[in-house]
Amino acid sequence: MYFPQNHYSKTVIAASLFLSVTCCKGSEPQKNNTTPDDNKSVTITINPAKTYQTIDHFGASDAWACQFVGNWPDVKRNAIADLLFSRDTLANGQPKGIGLSLWRFNIGAGTAEQGDASGIKDEWRRAEGFLNDDGTYNFNKQAGQIWFMNAAKMRGINEFLAFPNSPPVQLTVNKKGYATAGKPNLSTEQFGKFADYMADVIAGVKQKTGITFNHISPLNEPQWDWSDGGQEGTPFFNNEIAAITRSLSASLLKKNLTTKIDVAEAGQIEYLYSEFNKQGRQNQISAFFNKSSADYIGNLPNLTPVISGHSYFTTSPYKDGVTKRVQIAQALQSNPGLKYWMSEYCILGDNNGDIKGEGKDLGIDPALYVARVIHNDLVNANASGWHWWIALSPYDYKDGLIYVDKNKTDGNFQTSKMLWALGQYSRFIQPGAVRIDVTNHSELLISSFKNTNNQLVTVIVNPTGQNIPVKLNYSASTVKNRIYQTSAQSDMVPVGINKTGEFAVAAKSIVTVIGKP
Repeated sequence: MYFPQNHYSKTVIAASLFLSVTCCKGSEPQKNNTTPDDNKSVTITINPAKTYQTIDHFGASDAWACQFVGNWPDVKRNAIADLLFSRDTLANGQPKGIGLSLWRFNIGAGTAEQGDASGIKDEWRRAEGFLNDDGTYNFNKQAGQIWFMNAAKMRGINEFLAFPNSPPVQLTVNKKGYATAGKPNLSTEQFGKFADYMADVIAGVKQKTGITFNHISPLNEPQWDWSDGGQEGTPFFNNEIAAITRSLSASLLKKNLTTKIDVAEAGQIEYLYSEFNKQGRQNQISAFFNKSSADYIGNLPNLTPVISGHSYFTTSPYKDGVTKRVQIAQALQSNPGLKYWMSEYCILGDNNGDIKGEGKDLGIDPALYVARVIHNDLVNANASGWHWWIALSPYDYKDGLIYVDKNKTDGNFQTSKMLWALGQYSRFIQPGAVRIDVTNHSELLISSFKNTNNQLVTVIVNPTGQNIPVKLNYSASTVKNRIYQTSAQSDMVPVGINKTGEFAVAAKSIVTVIGKP
C-alpha cells in the first residue's frame, strides 16, 4: 500500500426471505435486542432467484509485522492465527476467529538485509528477500511469514496469493527497494530475470512448505511515485506491466507451475476504468483485457480473468463511492467473464471528514465504516474478492485487524472491532457463494448470499443510532436462524431470536443472519 508523505507514508419464490424493518427513532438502546417494538414496518425482500457475482474469497496480508510476530512464543502467535483463520466455535457459541479464505504473502525485496543502508527508516517496513547476492536462494528466510502461512493452512485456508512490492534489490536500477524520482526501478532488460525470480520463489516456497501459491500479483499500485523510502515499491506504466506479465506467464509455464497471475493492484479504483490522472497508467480494464489494446494480455493461459484495485481514498462521501463502484461494474460488463477483486484496503486519509485514518481506534465506529466499504464494494462494484491490508499493525493508524506491540521477539496484542466487522462477512460467506438480490428502502445496508450448501447468509449493517427491529418471515416455519452480532458491546457473538422470528438490529451494529430457505 502507498502511504503518502505525512500519512501512514449485492420473481420472489416460495422460499424467499422477508425482513420487516421497523424504524424506532428516538428509542433508547436495548439491552436485549430480541424484543422489537410493534410499529409499522418496512419490508425488505431477498430474492434468491436473482443472482449476481460469485464470491472467491476474503483475505488479508502478512505485511509487515508477521515477519516478527511469526517468531513470537507459540501461545501468542497461535492465538493470533486462530483469530485470523479459525473456523472453530467456542463453548459459548462465539466464533473463535473470522475464518479468512485467502492469505496474502509478501515476497520481500531484501531491504531487511540492507539494514539502515536500505533507506527505509522503519525496520518494520523492510522485508527479507529469498535471493542472495550470488544468485542463489535461501528459503529459510522470511521465517515468521512462512510460519503464518503454515498456520493458515493448518486452520483450513487453501488459497494463497504471493505479491512483491518491489523486485529484489539485486535487480533494481538503484539497488534499493524503492524508486528514484518516480521512475520505474527495473530496466526493461531485467523483466525476464524478475519473472524467473518470481517463478523460482513460488517453486522454492512449494518445496519448503508444500504450499503452491494459487495466485501471484507481480506489481503493486504502479501509479504511485514510491520515491520517499517509506516502504518497498516501484511505479510502472501499463506497457511495462503487460511486458512483465507476459514474461511471468512464460516463466511459470517453463517450470510447470499452476500459479495464476493477478493484475494489476491499482492504487485507486478510478485507474481501472477512466483516464484518471496518470498517463500510461490508467484505464487498466481496457488496456489489459480489450483485444484491440497494444497491452492486451487477456489471452495468456495462466492469467486469472480478474482485474484488481484498491479502495483507498474513494469511500467518502458514500454516494460518490457508490458512483465510482458502479462504474467498475459497468466496465466489467463490457468484458464478459472478467471479475473484480478489491485486493487491498484499510482506513487512510481524512475521508471527506467522515473518519480519519490517523489514530488507532479499537471501537465500533471504524468497524462500521469498514463494513460500509465492504458492502459498497460487494454490492455496487460486484467485487468477487475482498482483502484487508495489514492483518497485524504496530502503528497508530486504523490499519490493523489486530494490533501488536512493536517488539520483534515477544509482546502483547489486541483485537479491533474492524477484525470482527470483516468477520461478519468472511466467516459466513464461503468461496463459491453467490450474491442474491435485496430490495431495501431502509437506512440499513443489507447484502445477501447463497452458499454452495444452499445456506442463506444475510449481512445487515446498522450505522444509525437507533435500534431497528426486524422480523424474518419464511414460508417454511420450521426454519431455524442463527444470528451473530458485532457492536460496541459484542464481538461477533450469537444473538437469540424469539419464536416469532423477530429481533432488533442494535444501534451501530453489524449482524449476520444464517438460515436455509
